[in-house]
Amino acid sequence: MPDVKMAEAATKSTSAEVLSVSDLQAWYGESHILHGINFNVKAGEVVTLLGRNGAGKTTTLKSVMGIIGKRSGSIRFNNEEIIRASSDRIARMGIAFCPEERGIFASLDVRENLLLPPVVRSGGLSLDQIFELFPNLKERLNSQGTKLSGGEQQMLAIARILRTGARFLMLDEPTEGLAPVIIQQIGHTISRLKSEGFTILLVEQNFRFASTVADRYYIVEHGKVIDGFANAELSANMDKLHTYLGV
Repeated sequence: MPDVKMAEAATKSTSAEVLSVSDLQAWYGESHILHGINFNVKAGEVVTLLGRNGAGKTTTLKSVMGIIGKRSGSIRFNNEEIIRASSDRIARMGIAFCPEERGIFASLDVRENLLLPPVVRSGGLSLDQIFELFPNLKERLNSQGTKLSGGEQQMLAIARILRTGARFLMLDEPTEGLAPVIIQQIGHTISRLKSEGFTILLVEQNFRFASTVADRYYIVEHGKVIDGFANAELSANMDKLHTYLGV
């Protein structure tokens, strides 16, 4: 397999590393899921983890967030080791996680869902700024979570973490099951957040969507990163992507 470190060296970004993951191992009970994950994310980047279902992408995000009980290796955030840190401490350091299942509280309306997470750091987006990004949410402010479409729920899930003050966002399959027009809006939002200084780690199976927002990619297979390349190298790697992803 290609050397991922060589792939990283080929990228031209000189930004400082915000997240560095080395030899990350993780287990669900007795099931060994991650087998030595290695990757990094630099300040202001959108980095995408690609791979088939069950490859270990979501487990990687959960491990960074500290919500996997058994893990080993190294996770460094802003040059501080966090492999043993609790999830609440990790959140207060400025990392936010938007899960694939979105986690919208059905019994709460949009406003209540938005205001539920605590502000952990200064610099979070105001409600007016959030409504500028997601005007649909302002129109549905008093609607219960159960009344929202899938696209509106995804907007709400992303909007909710933007209030917290976190500047490192982890988004798990944000486009899954959404209509093309909503996927396009999510893409514009990610690009806007990047332009405003957010750093984003994205899990996606839809590499066509990822190609519109990502700076770099890592391919995850059987709990390991097996390849990595920059967006500028996407065309040259399409044959390998078809093989890796089965598309």
